[in-house]
Amino acid sequence: MSALPGWLREADGGVRVEILVQPRASRTRAVGEHDGRLKIQVAAPPVDGAANEELVSFLAESLGIPKRDVTIVAGETGRRKTVLLRGVAAAAVAGALAP
Repeated sequence: MSALPGWLREADGGVRVEILVQPRASRTRAVGEHDGRLKIQVAAPPVDGAANEELVSFLAESLGIPKRDVTIVAGETGRRKTVLLRGVAAAAVAGALAP
């Protein structure tokens, strides 16, 4: 079994992912690791929570889990976010999101 990336760790009730969000990108996608976090570009602007909604939708769709199982637990208004994912294994998250 390979080690998990530094931006991913198991937590009570699920998996925590440290994310760096880049809003207003040409498309929504995970682009790799940056400064110890998973960098995700989102097409939505950082206005009225649109970028957060896009991030939650992207993660839920990529991992095949309901949106209700994706929670931003820190960094709601910043680019650096911590997201809690429920109902998915850490290895599955690493496989689905690591570019």
